[in-house]
Amino acid sequence: MRYAFAAIALLAATPAAASDPILDEAVEFTGQIFHLDTGVPGLVIAAVRGGESVVFGFGEIAKGSGREPDGDTKIGVGSVTKTFTGLSLATLAADGAVSLTDPVGAHARVVDALPAMDGREIRLIDLATHSSGLPRELVEVEGVERYSDESFAANLSADPLLFAPGSGIAYSNVGFDVLAMALADIGGQDYAALLKAGVLDRIGLMSTSYDRLTGENAMTGYDWNGNEIDPGEPIENRQGASGLYTTANDMVRYLQWNLDRFGKDDAEVRAISHAAWLMRDGLNPVIGMDESGHMNAMGLGWVIMMPEGDRPLIIQKAGGTNGVFSYVAFAPSRGVGVFIAINQFNFSAGMEMAHLVNALIGRLAPR
Repeated sequence: MRYAFAAIALLAATPAAASDPILDEAVEFTGQIFHLDTGVPGLVIAAVRGGESVVFGFGEIAKGSGREPDGDTKIGVGSVTKTFTGLSLATLAADGAVSLTDPVGAHARVVDALPAMDGREIRLIDLATHSSGLPRELVEVEGVERYSDESFAANLSADPLLFAPGSGIAYSNVGFDVLAMALADIGGQDYAALLKAGVLDRIGLMSTSYDRLTGENAMTGYDWNGNEIDPGEPIENRQGASGLYTTANDMVRYLQWNLDRFGKDDAEVRAISHAAWLMRDGLNPVIGMDESGHMNAMGLGWVIMMPEGDRPLIIQKAGGTNGVFSYVAFAPSRGVGVFIAINQFNFSAGMEMAHLVNALIGRLAPR
């Protein structure tokens, strides 16, 4: 069943309703068909074009709940969190507090210095573009709680680099967690507070935080066998790579902020966040970057896809956590963006979801 913003809705609480019939029809049809095709319990899709926005929900936030997801449903967005971590770095760089090419050094907090290779130290920009050479995940250490300071220290002290920093790309959750630690040290406060003050409050994302899901309007995630997944308590040392909860309404605001191409407020922060800091050409290896569309370049946490056929340039990021897959993408030169989330680990649906959104953007913003 359709969910859309009414024109008389409280504008301070929700993004504006769409008066664009093409946006309305295209987004509703796309979400409805995808929900029917995949059979996932619930789906929410939001889109922005120009100054208009829509949100539609299908199915249930939890099996048997009878409640459709809507613009205020709390959703765990997993690795979409990395775009916010990159934005934290962009904010500090725009404010002159740090340079992107600064070595991380002792800012990682859990070790005196990160490993190096071929004379190359890991820089902040290497962490934000998956080019640090750090592995995807921590290796378990006997007798040490995973993701604790001791766990990170043991892993980072063991010289785990897969390649010299800046010479290749390998998707790394470890790298983004270390980046958040470094930014907290540079900013002189814990990372959650830094993110809230520098990013969330700046954009007006009042429903986005690391707080554990509570309340009746929260999206329950399920594994590939349909079993409910308990998200557990938040883990502070994982805040750079994952952990944020948000709503479709907040993601509309996030898209609108990212699409404010000529706005003077925060223009430098957006430019730093969206810039193609690392091109794919000549990198070796390139691992784990193409599941949601071919990566041509990396922004700060963002995957950049160059124009192809009728599809414009797209900046995007996928996330998966605790039974929820999500994807956010936008065409910065066309004023179009889309967010989508489903609440089951259906891996074929998760990959198809990104291609579906990229095709939708192409239809809404053809070259």
